[in-house]
Amino acid sequence: MIHSLFLINASGDIFLEKHWKSVVSRSVCDYFFEAQERASEPENVPPVIPTPHHYLISVLRHRIYFVAVIQSEVPPLFVIEFLHRVVDTFQDYFGVCTEAAIKDNVVVVYELLEEMLDNGFPLATESNILKELIKPPTILRTMVNTITGSTNVGEQLPTGQLSVVPWRRTGVKYTNNEAYFDVVEEIDAIIDKSGSTITAEIQGVIDACVKLTGMPDLTLSFMNPRLLDDVSFHPCVRFKRWEAERILSFIPPDGNFRLLSYHVSSQNLVAIPVYVKHNITFREGSSQGRFDLTLGPKQTMGKAVEAVLVSSQLPRGVLNANLNASQGTYTFDPVTKMLTWDVGKINPQKLPSLKGSMNLQAGASKPDENPTINIQLKIQQMAISGLKVNRLDMYGEKYKPFKGIKYMTKAGKFQVRT
Repeated sequence: MIHSLFLINASGDIFLEKHWKSVVSRSVCDYFFEAQERASEPENVPPVIPTPHHYLISVLRHRIYFVAVIQSEVPPLFVIEFLHRVVDTFQDYFGVCTEAAIKDNVVVVYELLEEMLDNGFPLATESNILKELIKPPTILRTMVNTITGSTNVGEQLPTGQLSVVPWRRTGVKYTNNEAYFDVVEEIDAIIDKSGSTITAEIQGVIDACVKLTGMPDLTLSFMNPRLLDDVSFHPCVRFKRWEAERILSFIPPDGNFRLLSYHVSSQNLVAIPVYVKHNITFREGSSQGRFDLTLGPKQTMGKAVEAVLVSSQLPRGVLNANLNASQGTYTFDPVTKMLTWDVGKINPQKLPSLKGSMNLQAGASKPDENPTINIQLKIQQMAISGLKVNRLDMYGEKYKPFKGIKYMTKAGKFQVRT
């Protein structure tokens, strides 16, 4: 299974390594560095890199590469899922998963990795079990450990380890019983010059924060569950019930967890939340170009489009841009040729626009192709696929919990071609 794990930062330094079966030399990462040099973007490094004696399987999260070294052939998704679990656990324990946080809590990191993998095979990856095995670091606990020489490792085995619901510990008690669910959708789309959709798909997740006393049994139903395609569940969900009735039935883990992730790929179900009117022209033999861009909301069900950020990689021949933004601020980097326009919230009554001219190098030929426009945005209280939660019921406990559902849509890779 997994022989070793290397953590590599953005500047290419290995700042942490852990070996389970046998010590694998750091030189194996040279194959990874070669692939990194060939990649145009940090996220374009191949997730699986074969070498003469090993396979390197990696994920990039929070500008850190988590690189697992495998000697025999295993399902790559199995290892990738485990690496994501490692990152999520670090985030759960330390609040953030950064190089500084990992270095500050290096003892806890090694203790966690020792419990999560046994002889290279995943063992305990549930947050509740890990927190009973290894207590999360606090300032007071760190000081006591420094003085007494003790560790964060718990003295008793976790109660949930041998139960049929290992993701939930026993004897959970809260004064305020709450269950919150966040439906977050990311839209990936490519829009052509005329405004037609070339490809569009939605990646969605339902994240939960459940703080309920005892052993509650929840059911969550949707208005339109047939929308969901390619669904991936948390182990707590009863799959048979979903297949038969399209209802999520589960005993939830305690605290924060991802209930399910899904994919909506049929284009007729994907609404495009913004439209772009653009006129970007370069004339042959002229040292000037024209840049004209207007944004507007579209198919947003009356909800406001917020946190809009437009970026475009202009051609190499552009020296500078003299533009006028009717809303927000823009910046142009003359070295990287990256134009960024921070629009903010779109007002449908007064559409934001960015207009002006671009100066080109004297004697430079007309650029071969027009730049593409990348858009980031957020829409609160709306799921762009139209997914809606119908009701949330609780069984097995007598109290009435406080329940809340929140929707949000944001742009993933949203590109407009000009």
